[in-house]
Formats: sequence, C-alpha cells, structure tokens
Amino acid sequence: ALTAAHRHLPFGTRIRVTNLANGRKLVLKVNDRGPFIAGRILDVSRRAARDLGFLEAGLAELRIEVLGS
Repeated sequence: ALTAAHRHLPFGTRIRVTNLANGRKLVLKVNDRGPFIAGRILDVSRRAARDLGFLEAGLAELRIEVLGS
C-alpha cells in the first residue's frame, strides 16, 4: 500500500512526497505513528520506498506536502 507513518499528522491525511534526488513523486496516506528514530520525519511503506526509488538505500531526502484529509 502507499502509506506512511508520521508522529503528528492525523490518520487519513494525504501527503505528496517527492524524492529530491530523482524527482519521483507519490501521494501517500498517513496510517501509522512513527518514526521513532531521532532525525527522521517520515516512514514510508516498502512499496512507496520502491516507487520513490530509495528501497535499496533505505533513506532519502524528501519533500513532504500536506494535501488534506
């Protein structure tokens, strides 16, 4: 699924995530809390990481835009 975890955004919030390294964009839905690692803002599903092009690297610099709920 194209989902994400964020510490504060309400469940169901739609966000546009852009991988700054390659320009790939996806719209994800917040459905979980996290990440709980210092310095990280967002965790994305495995499919989202693959589609955004950073599954192998595990981390990426992203732009996050809140679209609404």
